[in-house]
Amino acid sequence: MAAVQEVLLAEPRGFCAGVDRAIEIVERALEKFGRPIYVRHEIVHNTHVVNDLKARGAIFIEELDEVPAGATLVFSAHGVSQAIQREAERRGFRIFDATCPLVTKVHVKVAKLHKEGYEFIMIGHKGHPEVEGTMGQLDSGIHLVEDVADVARVQPGQTDKLAVVTQTTLSVDDAAEIAAAVKARFPQIREPKQQDICYATQNRQDAVKLMSRQVDAVVVVGSPTSSNTNRLRELAERLGVPAYMVDDASELRDEWFAGCTRVGVTAGASAPEELVQGVVQRLRALGAVSVRSLDGIKETTKFPLPKGLKIE
Repeated sequence: MAAVQEVLLAEPRGFCAGVDRAIEIVERALEKFGRPIYVRHEIVHNTHVVNDLKARGAIFIEELDEVPAGATLVFSAHGVSQAIQREAERRGFRIFDATCPLVTKVHVKVAKLHKEGYEFIMIGHKGHPEVEGTMGQLDSGIHLVEDVADVARVQPGQTDKLAVVTQTTLSVDDAAEIAAAVKARFPQIREPKQQDICYATQNRQDAVKLMSRQVDAVVVVGSPTSSNTNRLRELAERLGVPAYMVDDASELRDEWFAGCTRVGVTAGASAPEELVQGVVQRLRALGAVSVRSLDGIKETTKFPLPKGLKIE
């Protein structure tokens, strides 16, 4: 049986600027205002990040009823509906919004075009908090499509003023296919000047495409709830490489790597680098003597923190 000899690391991988910012908002709020800090929904979709913040005094909730009067509340990186925003303000919480600025950009566009009389087709996954937040920017007039079949069924109230928006963490290829079906059915639809899928999602998918051609198996580090992480695993599989998603090294199975001499490793945008290194250590134990990072885009994006979180 061939043993693993080499590990290739995708570049870029792991934390993006929006995740970095969201985690730092919770950490700074804890430092400045003390525990507990309440966070609506998992701040980012990663079990280890959430458990670490819980241990430090963050309490994760889904309903605002669970937050006591006068408490500090953080909205997760995925964004929230207008109704939740208004309700949180009405209750008088001290609010910090950790919504990724690239998601906020989609919200702003929806609000602006709605004022101009537009309805929307949204490409995304039903039930995902980002989709709920974006669709919740309006009371009506935003229609979700999850696949090409949905495009044939969707019935907007009017088609004169129609625009398309996208969940930021989708498969670039899937979204393009669905968007093409939308355009074919509604030729006049207004498309985004720049696609809504975020730079980090695009970069990580491109890195997996590059890596998958060179390896016998792919390990994707991230939690099952993470949309962008699931898309990385699916992409590698679509390219014909066995791919496995793990929360951490403890979930690796030796039999996955039987007959593999070269294994690729990447991580979703909400997975910490230390978890990647844990996977690398485990692959070293299976015989890997060489670990190298592939060439890829160096990400330099950094988003500012909300006002009121400076540590004196």
